[in-house]
Amino acid sequence: MQQLDPVIFFFLLGLGAGLLRAEMRLPAAVYELLTVVLLLSIGIKGGVELAEADLLRIVPQLAIVVVMGLALGLIAFGILRLARGLPRADAAAIAAHYGSVSVGTYAVAVAFLDTRQVFYEGYAAAFVVILEVPAILLGIVLVRGLRPTHGWGSVLHEVFLGKGVVLLLGGLLIGLVAGADQIAPFEPFFFDAFKGILAIFLLDMGLVAASQAGTIRKHGVFLLLFALGFPMVGAAVGGFFAWMAGLSLGGALLLAVLGASASYIAAPAAMRLSVPEANPGLSLTASLAVTFPFNVIVGIPLYYGVLSILYPGGGGLS
Repeated sequence: MQQLDPVIFFFLLGLGAGLLRAEMRLPAAVYELLTVVLLLSIGIKGGVELAEADLLRIVPQLAIVVVMGLALGLIAFGILRLARGLPRADAAAIAAHYGSVSVGTYAVAVAFLDTRQVFYEGYAAAFVVILEVPAILLGIVLVRGLRPTHGWGSVLHEVFLGKGVVLLLGGLLIGLVAGADQIAPFEPFFFDAFKGILAIFLLDMGLVAASQAGTIRKHGVFLLLFALGFPMVGAAVGGFFAWMAGLSLGGALLLAVLGASASYIAAPAAMRLSVPEANPGLSLTASLAVTFPFNVIVGIPLYYGVLSILYPGGGGLS
């Protein structure tokens, strides 16, 4: 049985403290700072790797990832509409969250691979940026057609100039332009301290997840089952597209984790602007109180175990 990565214990500490209503809450400014550092760290590392990678190989992979984002959104929307008959706006909003990604879950997966010294394509950070967008736009189109309430200008501004995309893409460009040698002086802060910063971030995420847990009862068993079941569907989709893209075992895990994760930053902001009639409590409860904990505690080791069987020696799918 795979042992939990020590970084997960910080999440469990926050979750337990929150459920027990302990007097512990990080200031909002600390959470913002941790988020900024994590996003920049992931982006910069990806940019440095991107500078040394074969662009002729990467461009088709990025196209495959775009298709994956749309596929995840459509699959989630179909399940939500057929199995429960949710209002179209709510189904589309939840589908947008699950077609988009959680940077926090990706960071945990990176730490998981680093701890086990498993190779992965560092430029996979570009996949995070790419996957933030397609499902969000799809969710809006499923409700509004090609005429969003506030016009496409406002929607695209919210999606592409949201904090997550700007910091990830900015970090990618910094790493790409500067290269490994010029980034080296920043490594102690952005790379070496990454796991420590992630630990404090997860402590706060545990507290946040605990604060959302009480709302699960309000939204019924179906939402709970969807939030637990769809990550495994998303991971399978991610693993399939990773095989199509020719990724390594580590890269396949990262793409599977992205497929399994759900957004709690970019998607909520975009849906609130473009589909205000959707109930945000449904999406946030599912993604933050159920799917995020499931992925970081159970999902990542599970997906890795399955992929390790399919990737004998880390070479490729048999």
